[in-house]
Amino acid sequence: MDEVLLRSLTPVVLTVLVRRGADFAAAEDAVQDALVEALRVWPADPPRDPKGWLITVAWRKFLDATRADAARRRREDRVEEEPAPGPAPAVDDTLQLYFLCAHPSLSPASAVALTLRAVGGLTTRQIAAACLVPEATMAQRISRAKRTVSDVRFDRPGDVATVLRVLYLVFNEGYSGDVDLAAEAIRLTRQLAAAVDHPEVAGLLALMLLHHARRAARTAPDGSLVPLAEQDRGRWDTALIAEGVGVLQAALARDRLGEFQAQAAIAALHADAPTAEETDWVQIVEWYDELARLTDSPVVRLNRAVAVGEADGPRAGLAALAALDGSLPRHAAVAAYLHERDGDLATAARLYAEAAHKAPNLAERDHLTRQAARLNGRLKTRRNARRNP
Repeated sequence: MDEVLLRSLTPVVLTVLVRRGADFAAAEDAVQDALVEALRVWPADPPRDPKGWLITVAWRKFLDATRADAARRRREDRVEEEPAPGPAPAVDDTLQLYFLCAHPSLSPASAVALTLRAVGGLTTRQIAAACLVPEATMAQRISRAKRTVSDVRFDRPGDVATVLRVLYLVFNEGYSGDVDLAAEAIRLTRQLAAAVDHPEVAGLLALMLLHHARRAARTAPDGSLVPLAEQDRGRWDTALIAEGVGVLQAALARDRLGEFQAQAAIAALHADAPTAEETDWVQIVEWYDELARLTDSPVVRLNRAVAVGEADGPRAGLAALAALDGSLPRHAAVAAYLHERDGDLATAARLYAEAAHKAPNLAERDHLTRQAARLNGRLKTRRNARRNP
């Protein structure tokens, strides 16, 4: 059974049902029932036209459910007669489905869940495991999301930027359970790039590929985080890097710069450096300037302070950091790093400990705690050396 094929056909089949008059929630339920039927039937009797088979079965499931529900009998009168089996229609409304699942009326968490279910074809159990929530909680979240968008017209243009933000959220969920959400986000973004000619879609795809290329080097065998400067670059996926750079260059050539293209350009400069010491920090600062102009994001300015510290020295980085709100996530960690580079180990150790206390996850907390302990160990060695010259 080709599970990847099934998942890739899910959004196509769903959009066909919606086009035929099914509301989104009922159509999505029917598609899931058809997928279950496919898992049961296809191993012994694979169809010649998998998409056509799924559309036919899903439509029958929808009609059966409609006829069985007395509250929907008025709508049953409006549905079309069941079409005869045959080749699947060539029209693909997948792009509209992306827009629907990223509708502004949905919370980010709901949009991510609905995108994974309706566009990605994942089961509720898989999504719940990947997002580290109970299956019942995820089922409720998806049901509420489907109800929210059921009355949204399917023929209205959507916002590509909103879709891209949702896909980036999926990518950043990472990995848990039996689904690699980073890889799933790349698959869905590739699919979106095939459906819409937009440089920012290409920019996001390039960014994902370049980040994903470094994945194997990001953690040590014991699971601890490995900072970018300390990563074994021999473990980076050069094929993904080459693909990401190629996608990015094609997008930049269109001269319609957006935030994902700028982020991808920064990632490409990191990927291009043979060693951490050879990183082109001056050019990275220039790209952060572009990114700050596009987004006016304080998080971007925080990352820019790190780049300035590498390009112009730690005191220049600290000066850039001083203009930012100290309550920003990772502010203390950045300040600690820059103070350490400036030789102020006591302040750096204190700030690493503070940053560990605020860390959003266990891996980051452990990494920052080890940094604080490392500096405190060096300070203790210095004090002992002074006492015993």
